[in-house]
Amino acid sequence: MTRSHYEYCVMPFGLTNAPAVFQALINGVFQDLLGRGVIGYIDDILVYSALMEDHVRQVQEVLARLQQHHLYVKLEKCKFHRNTVTFLGYVISRQRVEMDVGKVQAVTEWPAPATVRELQWFLGFANFYRRFIRNYSSVAGPLTSLLRGKPKKLTWTDQAWAAFQQLKSCFTTAPILRHPDPDRPFIVEVDTSSSGLGAVLSQRHGDPGRLHPSAFYSRKLTPRRPITTWATGSCWRSRQRWRNGATGWRERVNRSRS
Repeated sequence: MTRSHYEYCVMPFGLTNAPAVFQALINGVFQDLLGRGVIGYIDDILVYSALMEDHVRQVQEVLARLQQHHLYVKLEKCKFHRNTVTFLGYVISRQRVEMDVGKVQAVTEWPAPATVRELQWFLGFANFYRRFIRNYSSVAGPLTSLLRGKPKKLTWTDQAWAAFQQLKSCFTTAPILRHPDPDRPFIVEVDTSSSGLGAVLSQRHGDPGRLHPSAFYSRKLTPRRPITTWATGSCWRSRQRWRNGATGWRERVNRSRS
């Protein structure tokens, strides 16, 4: 038997490190463009621009980079010069972002989990869209409590069942989020209850200036700290959550307890 050396010419399917390796490749190809008109997540690439002439130039640059590195795209999977696109489970347009209708339908039709693993799958799926749901942590709290202590068997309670139905309902009534406008003042509304804290980042748009949410934040409370302590720090926590875009913004904070 001859001694030979074999190696892959391409990344095979099934390797656990394949996504990380491919993401590193994409980051290297678009290193100077990421965050400046280009977002790349594994094999999904989004090109965004404020002006059409800039957009055409950026699309050409992206295609040239791909060709230069011997990376190819399927034309039937590409969408060019769209005002609205579906990207990573979100429907994104110039002014707003909303949940994918198909994902919402999947949640509303989700059967009651019968095992711990199935509940983890449901909560993992729902958690992906938590930014759209006000007080998500408080709503989902009874469900996450079922997983406390790493149980081997799922034991439903009336409170957990009600939370499951309420969380599914929240997906059908979740608001559309507006993109933040740094030229408009932001309003941060904070609500603290016995089960958790929540915050809403909003702006006034149009006439007569209706409030539109830009993001939601929530966190479940722990019994080790009193509600008053959380209420005091809730504004700070919401600011930390949105600190990347909060520099120079004017804010008005409304606090309430329920």
